[in-house]
Amino acid sequence: MPRLSRRGLMLGAGALPAAAALTGTALVGATPAEALTATGQQVPGLYRYKVGAIEVTAVNDGVRSFPLADGFVRNASRDQVNAALEAAFQPKDQMSIQFNPLLINNGGKLTLIDTGNGPQPGTSTVGKLGTNLAWAGVKPADVNTVVISHFHGDHINGLRAEDGGLAFPNAEILVPEAEWAFWMDEGEMSRAPEGLKANFENVRRVFKDIDSKVTRYGWDKEIAPGLTSVDASGHTPGHTAFVLASGNGKLFIQSDVTNTPILFAPNPDWQVQFDMDGDKAAQTRRRIYDMLAAERLQLTGYHYPFPATGFIRKDGNGYAAVPAIWSPVL
Repeated sequence: MPRLSRRGLMLGAGALPAAAALTGTALVGATPAEALTATGQQVPGLYRYKVGAIEVTAVNDGVRSFPLADGFVRNASRDQVNAALEAAFQPKDQMSIQFNPLLINNGGKLTLIDTGNGPQPGTSTVGKLGTNLAWAGVKPADVNTVVISHFHGDHINGLRAEDGGLAFPNAEILVPEAEWAFWMDEGEMSRAPEGLKANFENVRRVFKDIDSKVTRYGWDKEIAPGLTSVDASGHTPGHTAFVLASGNGKLFIQSDVTNTPILFAPNPDWQVQFDMDGDKAAQTRRRIYDMLAAERLQLTGYHYPFPATGFIRKDGNGYAAVPAIWSPVL
């Protein structure tokens, strides 16, 4: 994967105050007041680590914050949800959900798992995937393969660029065959409740006229070198997780087995409003989290706090998410 040097960051940032914040140095020739001026910007949302010989990069697409709605957790009261938020040192009556696509560099071949929320207005707090890939030195044309876990908009909308064209023009697009079969079925669309129809329409918008670039995959298949698909259905009919393996290294890519873990790890039977089959989603969550805890297997979660990687341990009738230790070297 191309890497930016410190000099490249300084020259290519386009805004010297931001570059200074990234490098931790004062600006050459700047007055003390200028050097200390707050940038008002976050540093790039990137974190690299190794899985065996494979380099992976968590690439943050941003965070969406919104008032807690009644029914966000279908089978828990607002008081119960607020108690869980408070226990996690989060404000009551507010949700914040992060989005973390994963870039895999396997022998110079780049595979991107999920594509974020897609292009957004300049003031949006999401839609940051393209900017952060650029900070990583990755051009859209460099991506060889895009793997989609399921067809919710925050995972597929980034397949389209701002002008409506393909965001990753050279990439083969891999999608779960069960997901494709459900969302492309006209009968399912006609029977869908009004609130779900919009997702059917969005799927058709995103995948319109690109059938030739789309390959459908089944479960329990090695769909890219070292990357095996795993049935994680319930959240959607074809929702898929993955295992990335190289040598003695292994990473479980959980996709949306949970939404934010501060709610759904300690309360695995809770059903987020986005779970299409809530009972099955909860069964899948327990099956997978029991396995992760027993095998002490590292995971990455799409809606986990950035850099979105850690471990799961049993905790009473639920589980606790344990962050991986940040490392300055690969």
